[in-house]
Amino acid sequence: MNEYTEIIRSNINEIQSVINGRAKLLAATKTIPAEVINLTYDMGIRIIGENRVQELSEKFPLLDKRFEVHFIGRLQRNKVKYIIDKVSLIHSLDSLPLAEEIDKRAKSIDKVQNCLIEINLGNEENKGGIPLEEVEVFLERLKAFDHIRICGLMGVTPAEGDIEKNIYFFTKITQKFIDIRSKNVDNSIMGKNAMEILSLGMTGDYKAAIECGSNLVRIGEGIFGKRKK
Repeated sequence: MNEYTEIIRSNINEIQSVINGRAKLLAATKTIPAEVINLTYDMGIRIIGENRVQELSEKFPLLDKRFEVHFIGRLQRNKVKYIIDKVSLIHSLDSLPLAEEIDKRAKSIDKVQNCLIEINLGNEENKGGIPLEEVEVFLERLKAFDHIRICGLMGVTPAEGDIEKNIYFFTKITQKFIDIRSKNVDNSIMGKNAMEILSLGMTGDYKAAIECGSNLVRIGEGIFGKRKK
């Protein structure tokens, strides 16, 4: 464990030196035991993200409560109730039915739930997220929910391993992010919401994502090594 701990520490230090204050680092902790996750707090990790509702529920009582916990995976409506009291940010809001459920569950515990709108950058049918061109209409509809606050956008590129294609998609979503923020000056679109977070980039492409404007990167294997499926 000591050797593995030092590898994690070295990985975090290297990533933080590359980020150099330009973005926040989220440690993606899918399959990583709580006791390992907890070690990373003293290594500088402040935000962790889980992909699976059941795994988050099992780990949560064991996690260091100083962490800011995000949910970064696809979220089914019937699973919202299990995480609504545990996470500060949901990255994967992508439909009105899901928004209705989040709003209902957040209201039941007197909470305003922070969310990101997930963008399906490649319009892939087998992935979550909404098309980029539908974001502003979706935002307008979300004004109806008093217990949801939209904090920004999240995207996963379809071109895994192809940095040039990733940069193309990163640039498109960043421009949309900037456009929406500029319209927020007179509250014409965002109303009670505010575009603060652009969550782009994972282990293989986070450097390109930051160069394109991402201010939150989600890194798992780059910190913890190859994970078990």
